[in-house]
Amino acid sequence: ALTGVFQKMLQFQCHFINGTEKVRFVERQIYNRELYLMFDSDVGHYVGFTPYGEAQAQYRNSQAARLQYARAALDWYCRPNYPIVAPFSVERRVPPTHSQSIP
Repeated sequence: ALTGVFQKMLQFQCHFINGTEKVRFVERQIYNRELYLMFDSDVGHYVGFTPYGEAQAQYRNSQAARLQYARAALDWYCRPNYPIVAPFSVERRVPPTHSQSIP
């Protein structure tokens, strides 16, 4: 019987600065807690962090349509979701009180 537990995780993050004026999209692919592949819209291409990740980055960067799709995520994924997430993140910020501050 197999006893191993394997986990693959994909993270898609949107970082908003000054509303949607400056937006950054980050895709991270993780296997067993190890980051192996990442796309950052500020960089504009995939970067690998393991031998498998480097091979995947080379493959994905060679596909113009896939690369354009990732680069366009700012417009089809991040910006449309800003009005949905802003009330729960941006608009809920409050100044820290003394009890919340780290001594």
